[in-house]
Amino acid sequence: MQQRRQPGPAESGCRRPGLAVVRGRSMEPALREGDRLLVLHGARVRPGRMVLARFVDGTLAVKRAVEQRATRDGRPGWWLLSDNAAEGIDSRHRGVVPAEDVAAVVLARVWPPRLPGSTPSRPGHAG
Repeated sequence: MQQRRQPGPAESGCRRPGLAVVRGRSMEPALREGDRLLVLHGARVRPGRMVLARFVDGTLAVKRAVEQRATRDGRPGWWLLSDNAAEGIDSRHRGVVPAEDVAAVVLARVWPPRLPGSTPSRPGHAG
């Protein structure tokens, strides 16, 4: 018997907040190891925003949504990149991430506090 996959928040239209913790250095300088992020499941992904996505191997990662692209089988997806190209795994290594595997959009870094001027920009936005 084939098991039916339940739709994720983005597919069901359900928008709910959540928290994520940054691991690794792939999103430096915008995000650092241990940063706590406020994310919104089911939010609309836009180019330039940081997202929480699940790669094919099951790894959850924070990456920057660069552009919409089709997956190998023609489904809608996203090309996701690390801000720090020398660290981490992204679409250059794993290919296009299916849209249903982009779990949430990063809204803000909520902890730890930083001194003014020590972080380049709000996490969800480029530049």
